[in-house]
Amino acid sequence: MENLKNTIKEVCASILPVAAVITILQFSLIHLPLDVFLKFLLSVVMVAFGLMLFFIGVEMGLLPIGEQIGATLPRTGKVWLVVLGGLILGYVVTVAEPDVRVLATQVDQVSGGAIGKQLLIQMVALGVAVYVGMAVLRIILGWSYYLIMIVSYALVFLLSLFVPDQFVPVSFDAGGVTTGPMTVPFILALGVGVAAVLRARRSASDSFGLVGLASIGPILAVMLLGVIYR
Repeated sequence: MENLKNTIKEVCASILPVAAVITILQFSLIHLPLDVFLKFLLSVVMVAFGLMLFFIGVEMGLLPIGEQIGATLPRTGKVWLVVLGGLILGYVVTVAEPDVRVLATQVDQVSGGAIGKQLLIQMVALGVAVYVGMAVLRIILGWSYYLIMIVSYALVFLLSLFVPDQFVPVSFDAGGVTTGPMTVPFILALGVGVAAVLRARRSASDSFGLVGLASIGPILAVMLLGVIYR
């Protein structure tokens, strides 16, 4: 019951300020048609209810199963299996990420179908998968987080010189949408599980950084798609 109360408070703290600002603007500046404003209020209620269910689901299922998978895979003693698990999980949670689908739909519409929705989703998912696998391998082998970040962003800025202009903003947005409500809890939980088993003494530091690395993958993947389109 206490968790439910905390969840309701978190959702209200997230939704009510936005609803309040839009309501103030409605009666002071924008004056949208009444039916549009009523649809907005209804959507606020639906979003709030959906977020409550989502956060409860995360607490009950996503976080525990992510940690269990992350803790179980290293016990097999096979590095390739741990990395493969990271690749697969990174791919499937990204395909299921609502934010990625919203971006892909918008890009498909704006580009007139030149950049297809499914193609963009697959490229973003592959980028996340590769970097989640790399992040898990970093925990296992103790690679420098800073070195991976520096090299990766150097590649990002290098590729940005060779891709069509319209792909650069799309690629950075693709990196942002992968830090959504589906991907982040699962990837963080996976990292916590892997780090706790393999590197117990440094689990607090090694558990994090996976989301930061995972967000670079889609940027590179979409830029590579831009190189192909060029």
